[in-house]
Amino acid sequence: MDEIEQVLGLYISESRELLDEMELLLLNLENEQDQAESLNAIFRAAHTIKGSAGIFLLDDVVHFTHGVESLLDKMRDGKIASNSELTSLLLDCKDHISLLLDNVEHKTVLADHDFLNGKALLQTLIIVVKQGGTDGPKEPPNDNTQLVPTQDVERENSPKVLSDNWHISVRYHPDSFRFGMDPLAILRYLTTLGDIESITTLFPSLPSASEMDPETCYLGYEINFNSQANKLDIEGAFDFIRDDSQVHIIPPSSRISDFITLIESLPEQDIQLGEILVQSGSLTPNELEFALSLQRQLKSQSIEVPLGTLVVNNGLTQQPVLESAIAKQNQIRDVKTKEIQSVRVDAEKLDQLINLVGELVIAGASSSLHAHRSGDRVLIESFSMLTRLVEEVRDAALQLRMVQIGATFTRFQRVVRDVAKELGKDIELVITGAETELDKTVVEKISDPLMHLVRNSMDHGIETPDVRMDNQKCAKGKITLNAYHDSGMIVIEVSDDGAGLNYEKILKKAQQKGLVLEGETLDVQEVNNLIFEPGFSTADSVTNLSGRGVGMDVVKRNITDLRGTVEVQSTFGHGAMFSIRLPLTLAIIDGFLVEIEKSSFVIPLNMVLECVQLSEGNSDIDPNTQQSYINLRGEVLPIIRLRSLFNLGGRVPKRENVIVISCLGSKVGLVVDKLVGEYHTFIKPLGNIFIHIQGISGSTVIGSGEVALILDVPNLVQKILTTESAKALYSQTERMNVQ
Repeated sequence: MDEIEQVLGLYISESRELLDEMELLLLNLENEQDQAESLNAIFRAAHTIKGSAGIFLLDDVVHFTHGVESLLDKMRDGKIASNSELTSLLLDCKDHISLLLDNVEHKTVLADHDFLNGKALLQTLIIVVKQGGTDGPKEPPNDNTQLVPTQDVERENSPKVLSDNWHISVRYHPDSFRFGMDPLAILRYLTTLGDIESITTLFPSLPSASEMDPETCYLGYEINFNSQANKLDIEGAFDFIRDDSQVHIIPPSSRISDFITLIESLPEQDIQLGEILVQSGSLTPNELEFALSLQRQLKSQSIEVPLGTLVVNNGLTQQPVLESAIAKQNQIRDVKTKEIQSVRVDAEKLDQLINLVGELVIAGASSSLHAHRSGDRVLIESFSMLTRLVEEVRDAALQLRMVQIGATFTRFQRVVRDVAKELGKDIELVITGAETELDKTVVEKISDPLMHLVRNSMDHGIETPDVRMDNQKCAKGKITLNAYHDSGMIVIEVSDDGAGLNYEKILKKAQQKGLVLEGETLDVQEVNNLIFEPGFSTADSVTNLSGRGVGMDVVKRNITDLRGTVEVQSTFGHGAMFSIRLPLTLAIIDGFLVEIEKSSFVIPLNMVLECVQLSEGNSDIDPNTQQSYINLRGEVLPIIRLRSLFNLGGRVPKRENVIVISCLGSKVGLVVDKLVGEYHTFIKPLGNIFIHIQGISGSTVIGSGEVALILDVPNLVQKILTTESAKALYSQTERMNVQ
């Protein structure tokens, strides 16, 4: 990747962040009393995207964003009032800009319908802006358009002049002749830079003939000057009189847009407003010095006047140019602020770092093992120190990948707004716990399941306003997205105050589909969990949003793939809540290493409650359920013999060990041969051959160089708990605990 492509990629990445910010501000705009700050922020976002696009000659982006910018400019000036329709229009425009950026990134062109949609949006912007009584964005460029010379402008008693010329106003100092200045020589020099189309000689302070001093200069000029020279060169013609005389050079109107374009294309350097104007050519260094001198003079008189006001009021530059320079200055400050707050790092580099840290963890464990085997106390202490440092490096590296889930939650503001309108419902999205952090990889993969849950809540959960009013509810429904950390996991909740799950309807549908046998008894939770079955739906009709029964099973499968779980709790008539539990990271976990025969297994440490010894004959088998269990201090604890589960064979030792784990709200014992201890586990995915093995989620390499399998405890326990024998035993356990 060459340097230009890297910078272009950075521009696209930053523009997308600006578009996200823009969308959030637009969504909040309708609820704000004072919209000035938000409108300014939205305008700055659009302006920044457009300005940077100009550097890369992305004309489509520049042209379309210019139309958006025109509307925003009128809105922030109060000439066009914001409303829901305009917000929708701007959101659509934001989507189209995003689409244009996608095409830039992937080096593709817009599809025909997208092109027509963009054209329609631009025409709408033009109409809206014109209805606001001001100039709208320029019409889209026509490739067949021929350049047409500027029309001549006639003026009485003067030759024809072009309308798009420099205007130079000169008022000589009275002592100019005494200083040896020759006004005619200055005009001759000026003609070397261009053509003087017309000149009007003025005598602003000419006295009567009797009072006239032949050595005093009473001259003044108004010059219409046709030249392609820049302002600095033209000013050079007046170098010898500039200190004493008054010289104002006003650029042609066409140059104003050139100045603005130059300002927008300036690099993101930390420079002052005056320097921006000088670099664009709108202001010369001498004019800047004059303005700064005037500002200092006023300040000495306790009069504070911004530099921009001085340069405009003194005719040194134009208001649009000044506004563009101010916007550029704000853009630079924003970039600098962000640079101070964070450093942008390629995600692939972070992945590489995590992989290296993982290898470091494995190598450290191997070295520590050899140190313990050597029996060298000093060496063991050294490796103990090294292990602690490796753990700190590991935690710091993982922290680099942590991002707040708030950005993911915020995207649903737009979804809720658009879908609610489509459904004719009034729905509010409440976000809490947005600052909760989790691994970037998890964030990327959780978006689709969350989208399914939110859309289902809107379609099936939240009732229409009239139904809600009939049910003594507020007409506006509420969906809440919440996130928090719990026992080394992140919990994400999607809840609504809608109708809730219909137990009777779900059970009846399940019986029709053969998922539940006639007469079979299920508790409420088991019935609710039926909605995660493939193809299951209680919707009476299929809509664009849901009803085909392909959403909830996908949700569960995606979450299970992330080593997470999803549960639903619902009260009919009062809403439902989906709780998703996910690991904070998919790369490294704190594990507990155990051995069975010659095989090693890793159990996620956050699920381990305690370890107890299991002597021969201490376990029992329930005669009714055939489920093994032990008496754990008066509590019936179902146990799973991993030796049998994975068909490892070998001889059972006289004393086994039970790892008591807590998962899915239940306690289960895992019977193993030997406890090795805590182990920092760098997770390596299973190959395609082993990916279908139940109860295994991954693998790792331990210090001896052998491979250890990582137990998929939630999947393992859930599978066991769904068996009839385990359910019966748990039912028995609950009865005993109650007694």
